[in-house]
Amino acid sequence: MLIVLSPAKSLDLDTPPTTKLHTTPDFIDHSAQLIEVLREYSPARVGELMDISDALSVLNVARYASWSADHSQERQAVMSFDGDVYTGLEARKFTKKQLDWVQSHVRILSGLYGVLRPLDQMHPYRLEMGTRLANPRGKDLYTFWGELVTRKLNELIAENGDKALVNLASEEYFRVVKPKLLDVPVITPVFEDWKNGKYKIISFFAKRARGMMARYAAVKGIRDPKALKKFDVDGYAFEPSVSTEREWVFRRKVEA
Repeated sequence: MLIVLSPAKSLDLDTPPTTKLHTTPDFIDHSAQLIEVLREYSPARVGELMDISDALSVLNVARYASWSADHSQERQAVMSFDGDVYTGLEARKFTKKQLDWVQSHVRILSGLYGVLRPLDQMHPYRLEMGTRLANPRGKDLYTFWGELVTRKLNELIAENGDKALVNLASEEYFRVVKPKLLDVPVITPVFEDWKNGKYKIISFFAKRARGMMARYAAVKGIRDPKALKKFDVDGYAFEPSVSTEREWVFRRKVEA
């Protein structure tokens, strides 16, 4: 089983990592090409492209300027990303065995890096996958990455003997994956909460639940995706009556 997650917009660059283990991203050369494009952008143009504040624009222009192919002094991705998914994942609480599991069975999709191992070192950045950044390969990041991400996932699937890919990424990020070219089926968990008399997807809770499910898999060392149907963290439970073969719905009846 291989799990894919989205990255986070926000970063925690202050809390010390709990491990010194690290790896290097596979697609640094490709990332460098995107950085060269971004270095041509002024703060105002970055702000317009990404719809971010002036302060964030200036910060990220500085980050693009200082980016280099040498990642040896950088923090690991899973120890840097902050936000709802990573609140649920609680990576800093992982044991060595659990970190080894996520390093083998979890990948983080990335606008700048394509795909990251959890312990890949990365420069701080902001570049969401849906950004319409014109580049030498096309009009946006989906055309830039093309089939590269899918091929890399297939390599890992073959290496591990995985039988399924579990999609815990957002729609924006999973669009970079080509399901028809994957060598295994895709299973997409959906998390719904009871609110105002009905079940619905509430973004904050759904994002956190994706991280919690990835953590659940790591703690239990799950390899067979069917075992995820027993996921019961924070009141969620699998609901077979509204699930399909490839879309598994988990519901929680707690007034949100």
